[in-house]
Amino acid sequence: MKPIRLTGSWVAEAMAGAIVSGDRAREFAGVSIDSRTLTPGELFIAIRGERFDGTEFVPAALAAGAAGVVVAKGRGREAGGEGSTVVIEVDDTVEALQALGRDVRRASGARVVAITGSAGKTTTKEITAEFLAASYRVVRNRGNFNNHIGLPLSLIELRQRPEIAVVELGMNHAGEISTLVRVAEPEVRVWTNVGEAHLGFFGSLDDIADAKAEILEGASRSSVLVANADDDRITARSSSFAGRVVTFGVDRPATVRASAVVDRGIEGTRATVSTPRGSVDLSTPLVGRGNLENVLAATAVAVEFDVPLGAIGERARTLQPAAHRGQVVRLANGVTVIDDSYNANPTATRQALDLLAREPTASRRVAVLGEMLELGDRKDALHEEIGRHAVSGRVDVLIAVGGDAARVLAGAAVAAGMAPESVRYFPTSDEAAEAIAASVRSGDVVLVKGSRGVRTDRVVDRLKAELG
Repeated sequence: MKPIRLTGSWVAEAMAGAIVSGDRAREFAGVSIDSRTLTPGELFIAIRGERFDGTEFVPAALAAGAAGVVVAKGRGREAGGEGSTVVIEVDDTVEALQALGRDVRRASGARVVAITGSAGKTTTKEITAEFLAASYRVVRNRGNFNNHIGLPLSLIELRQRPEIAVVELGMNHAGEISTLVRVAEPEVRVWTNVGEAHLGFFGSLDDIADAKAEILEGASRSSVLVANADDDRITARSSSFAGRVVTFGVDRPATVRASAVVDRGIEGTRATVSTPRGSVDLSTPLVGRGNLENVLAATAVAVEFDVPLGAIGERARTLQPAAHRGQVVRLANGVTVIDDSYNANPTATRQALDLLAREPTASRRVAVLGEMLELGDRKDALHEEIGRHAVSGRVDVLIAVGGDAARVLAGAAVAAGMAPESVRYFPTSDEAAEAIAASVRSGDVVLVKGSRGVRTDRVVDRLKAELG
């Protein structure tokens, strides 16, 4: 099938906009919202945010070679544009971008798999796309393009007409998943888990679950929900789903279930996975219980699309984590780093500490834990809990990094029985990196985890630079 042609008239109709100048037949090579990265021939959509007005960057976009621009009503003349350059006016540029993404999605003929959850969305997306690619032409949204702007930009890539698109849906406020579901119109929805991520924006875990449950909205009887059978909050809400529910899990009966699980620490996980199409022995280098659940969710989706179990098993063996999401880095001096520094919340941090606790090869277990952000009034209590969990998980050296909450975490570890000399606190990751690089020794297994704002990835970079 030929790619969808994004012409001025096609785009304007999708957006319910009006062309005020330019050649209606002009075709756009792509869509951009950033004049700094726009390439010649693309359509520039002037997004208006809380702190910026994209219309101010229209001259830069035109200078970079934009073939068209989309601006708010009444601002077409201000936008300029000459000759065949298309100028489209719309009521709201963000809603116009979303409408364009939805219309491309509809015209593409692709089936959409949408994934949400408090942890593991990106990894589940990548695994799912990898499994499906054994039998289909698949696209996935780039990185974490998972919000009200990133998702429609990803859907516009469906103009190349893949057979399946795998996307993730992110949120930190109620109502956001609802918007994304209306844009993506997924045939298959995946709900991985409910955890304390973004708890500062919600009153409770149940409130987070209710917001995530927006992924159930707009479903038809032919829709499929892939749900975590081991998560009580998901199970309680899945009963309202209008379509068919497929489950995955380890601890409870599920449509796709892992048994005979062998945790091989930093070498990954092995399990027998039962499915409606038979059983398969899966071995994956991805580390930890959380990643096993991600593999099970992806397996459930792949089975729904009739991907052979043998192909799933083969691809599971070669899976690699995304950058800073559970990467195992072996340094030349015998130090091993578990780089999980991309982000952190209490649920994911506990899972990472459990992985460290079960690693049999470590001479010392070193945990570098950055402050977990967006936890609201419960931040101190949750950091205290993580400090105690580190002690129960046999951490030998604990480094806490960040603001006052990180200091609370360190204090809780000492109060729970960890030797004071084995616990250190640093306000910044750069300070922590310098101390850790000077103190690690051969045989150490170092877990690095923290919220993005704390930049614990700097610790990993320093260790690799000095010891790699």
